[in-house]
Amino acid sequence: MAEVPATLRAQQLALARHLRDPASVVAPGGIEDRRLGVYRELLHNNIHGLLAGNFPVIRKTLDDAAWRSLVRRFYAGHRCHTPLFTEIGREFQRWLELEAGHDASLPPWLPELAHYEWVELALQISDAVPAVPVDPLDPAGRDVAAALLDGIPVASPQAWALAYRWPVHRIGPGHQPQAPPAEPTLLLVRRDQAGEVRLAQLSPLAFRLLEHVAPAEQSGRAMLQALAAEAGADADVLLAEGGALLARMHGEGTLIGIRVR
Repeated sequence: MAEVPATLRAQQLALARHLRDPASVVAPGGIEDRRLGVYRELLHNNIHGLLAGNFPVIRKTLDDAAWRSLVRRFYAGHRCHTPLFTEIGREFQRWLELEAGHDASLPPWLPELAHYEWVELALQISDAVPAVPVDPLDPAGRDVAAALLDGIPVASPQAWALAYRWPVHRIGPGHQPQAPPAEPTLLLVRRDQAGEVRLAQLSPLAFRLLEHVAPAEQSGRAMLQALAAEAGADADVLLAEGGALLARMHGEGTLIGIRVR
């Protein structure tokens, strides 16, 4: 009797290996191929539908054969480290990063586009909260810009500043660049109070400022002074511009207030 579970497990693994990669792994004996075909189609279509929903731009941009081949290769060759359906898209994105390194046939922008599309889903379902206590800076009777300069600004956990080599927000069926532009694409992707995911392009100053905000250890003034020194810019001018920028970020929800010391 002790051998039965081991035998059953071996049968299950043999079946799973075949269903994941029927082109390379022979079907286990004793099962009618018609029945196996039902499982093969069902499991592949489930993964195909899930990934098509997570990565609609990639699905539309690649032709049908290329897309289905990509999904089959992922399904056959990648061992996911989570049973959660909401994490399958992240697994696919990570697999693409590795696959692109040794498959020259894949579009060079594909891993970054996959990351950009994954970000939207990640923000939609994110339940992250600030790691520090926050004063939300109710604007009634307060100089928000001054408070952000004097205090330590805190970014929303649902606001991500992202840098890409490729213009991922413009790639699609009608635009598939062959070479990356000279300048990186700097984007802010954030979830607003209504739950909508919004996109904005960032200036280099805004991007660097948000990079400084992320650790939540410096006052807004100290951040801007550091950026002025980094850029060789006039600190007073940058403080004036940066204070207004901080206030605007707070108004849109990218910054949620200042750290309570």
